[in-house]
Amino acid sequence: MGGGSSTRRVTFEADENENITVVKGVRLSDNVIDRMKEPSSPSGRAHPQQRSTSGAVNEEELKKRIAEELALERARRDSEAQKRRLKQESTYGRDELGKLVERERAATNEHLARAILRERAATEEERQKAQRFV
Repeated sequence: MGGGSSTRRVTFEADENENITVVKGVRLSDNVIDRMKEPSSPSGRAHPQQRSTSGAVNEEELKKRIAEELALERARRDSEAQKRRLKQESTYGRDELGKLVERERAATNEHLARAILRERAATEEERQKAQRFV
């Protein structure tokens, strides 16, 4: 699977004014960043974004949200990888089926050609016997 399962070190730090939480060690796609910038609606999320009295995002809520976004991104990547594998397996299966059909067709043609040759030989033999009696 694309991302692997290696352990990464993630740190959370607050700036000097306690206004911004800095997350180090997490790589986010543009899609995840865009979704994190969207305002959360209480109906859309079970836990709306909480702010402390200083205006900073609650660190636990931020950790939870990042974990959710990472899980969603990982699930999307896994789903895409699975779709690619299924498509490859399907293509491989079709190719193998095509080869099998071609082998069967060749064997049938060979069998038919032999049967035609036997019939022609038998017909020629009958014709020669008939000429001897005439």
